[in-house]
Parts: sequence; C-alpha cells; structure tokens
Amino acid sequence: MKILPRSEFFGEFAVPGDKSITHRAVMLNAAAEGEALITGALTGEDCLSTVSCMRALGAKIERDGDRIRVVGAPAFADGQTLYCGNSGTTMRLLAGLLAGRNVRAVLTGDPSLSKRPMERVAAPLRLLGAEVRTQSGFAPIEIGPAALKGCAIQTEVASAQVKSAVILAALGAEGETAVSEKLKTRDHTERMLGAMGAQIELDGNTVRVRKSRLHAADVAVPADISSAAYFMALGALLGETLVRNVGINPTRTGIFTVFDRMGVSYALEGERTVCGEPVADVRVKKSALRPLRLKREDMPSLIDEIPVIAVLCAFADGESVISGAEELRVKESDRIATTAGMLAAVGASVTAKEDGFVIRGKKKIAGGDVDPRLDHRIAMSAAVALCASERGGEIKDAACADISFPNFYSLLG
Repeated sequence: MKILPRSEFFGEFAVPGDKSITHRAVMLNAAAEGEALITGALTGEDCLSTVSCMRALGAKIERDGDRIRVVGAPAFADGQTLYCGNSGTTMRLLAGLLAGRNVRAVLTGDPSLSKRPMERVAAPLRLLGAEVRTQSGFAPIEIGPAALKGCAIQTEVASAQVKSAVILAALGAEGETAVSEKLKTRDHTERMLGAMGAQIELDGNTVRVRKSRLHAADVAVPADISSAAYFMALGALLGETLVRNVGINPTRTGIFTVFDRMGVSYALEGERTVCGEPVADVRVKKSALRPLRLKREDMPSLIDEIPVIAVLCAFADGESVISGAEELRVKESDRIATTAGMLAAVGASVTAKEDGFVIRGKKKIAGGDVDPRLDHRIAMSAAVALCASERGGEIKDAACADISFPNFYSLLG
C-alpha cells in the first residue's frame, strides 16, 4: 500500500471498539447464564477467533456488523480442539476459563501465535491445581479436567492476560484465590466480572475471587485507545484530530502521560461512564514535541502503543529513550526489532536495545518502504510516520492492520 505524505491532517474519527473489552465481552457472556447484546464490538480477526472458539464450546453467537448477540453455554462442550488464530488474548484467557470448567480441550494457533510464550499462563494455573500442558512452553496448550483450589498467586509477568487467566480459572475453584501483581495492568476483566455477578474484590494490586456463576450482561464497547492512538498521533504531528467515544480506563491511558511529557496539546471532552468504563472524546492538536524517557513502570498502561509512540519520538527534537519494554519481544512480532526496523526504513535514527530503543529525533524524516512483518501495529505506526514524512512510501502486506482495525486505511483517506 502506498502512503502519500501530508502537509496537514485534520478530521473527526470514530475508530473500532476496544479489542480487549470485545474479547472479554464475548468470552464471558458465552460462559454465562442468559443472553446479552454487545454493541460497538471490534470485529477484527483476533476477536473473531474468540467468537469461533466460544461457538465451538456451545454458545450461540450471532453477528450483525459491530453488534454481537450471545446466548451463553454455562456447560461447555468437552473434548474440543480450539483454533485461536493469531490471538494471544483468546488463547491465554481461554486457558484459564477452561481450566476452571472441568473439561478437556486443546488450544492451537497460527505459526506466529505458536512462537509466543504460554508457560507464563500455564504455571500459575497449575498452582490452582489445573491440568495444563504446553509444548516446551508454547502452543498447543492441552487442558484436562481437574478440581481447583484457591490460593495466593503472585504473577511474575506484568500481563493482564496472565492475571485474567488466573481470575477466570478461580471462578471454578473452591475457596478464595488472591491474584497479586507488582505493576497494575488493565482491569477490564475485573470490571466486567463484577457487572456479571462474580464474587470479586479489588484490594490495591490484588484481586480476590471466589467460585461464582456468571449472569449475562449487555456491553457497549468504547473505542479502543490503542486504535485511537494513530489518529491522535497524526493530530500531534500534522494538524488537529478528534476521536470520539474513546475508552479512558486509567489502566490504559499511559499515552496521555506520554503526551504530557512530550508537550502534546490534547483535551478530554465529554467525560462519561459507559457500562462501567470511563469514556471521553479526545482532541489533539499539532505540537512541538519534546524528547521522551519511558521506563519499566510505564509499560503496563501503554505497551500496545509503543510503536506509534516511537514514531512521535522520531519527530521530537532530541534523544528519546524507551527502556523496560522487553515484553515487546514476544508480541505478534518481536516489536523491538520490527519497530526499530520500521523507523530505520522511513529515515529515522534509532538504535534497538535488548529492552527498548534509543531514538534520536529530528523534525523531518524522508520516508521509505516498510515491511511490518505482518504485525498490525507496526503497519499502522508506519502509516503515521509516512504521512508525516517528506516523500511517503510503501507498506508491504498492509492488510495485516485488519487484525485490530479493519477500516484503518479508509479512515486515513
């Protein structure tokens, strides 16, 4: 796909629904008693993998655009082989949910997903008594029937997927499970389970869960802040953008901390709460960018936005350093390598480190051709960089953006 340079960029945008919330709304309602309507859902490939898996387990799911109707299957079909596609969220959360449901299942994925670490989920599930086997730490994951017993678990990785997997397993465990994390990660699972009748209590960075039955609940999915970030970045670089109905859950808003540190002019308008999630319209205006320092403690609230944040750093006058981001190594691609490769391809000055980057920003970059390595976030970040570059460039396999943002290029114009 050819991306032409822009001298300015203005507009008002409605971006797709939040990926994390859509996954959970489908999965948890499919495991609940009753019927629910999910509106504003993201229907990219990853979320459709969750839909497919929950159908195979016995839920009735109908989809009409971004509206998904779910009739739950509180008793899952046994002995299923479930294909999770490229979706780590589907595989990891399902491992926890199935472990607490006393069924047999095998979770498989595409070649990319099969290279991503799964022992980080399997190990804490075993502490509950779950029968979970990986293949040398990777998919496929085999789940067997087991009686679970609650216990105290300290997660070793700052990952909402790991935390959520343990919480979902704990719904089927006897006694109380206390899940603690050193750095607080996104809390969509906890919020949604509370709305669905689960016995769940939040205590700082610890979540306490007791055996619970879930009751279906309608969900209005806000726009994904990770998807909004591309258009917010274009506003900061080239003009002014307004993104409507963005989820601003405080565990997800690290990009606003980035904006504050870089001197980006932005405003949250019409702040409100929808289905327990805070939402606002976000306006961003062209700004003179300052260099940035990010450390490990910053990562949980902005890990998915790092590639586009790196693009902003490429246009900031001075040296930016992003560290403590080694989790990027095990995403859909090695995002430290692919982000650095993307920046170098468009003419930015970047040095990849084991846990991040050093980016020497400048006011202009030339542009060039980018291979995102089939990573949706790298492709869309490249599009932002090329729009703000001097001569634009080509993005190879640009359709990989469909994984999380099916209409990205049409909105880009």
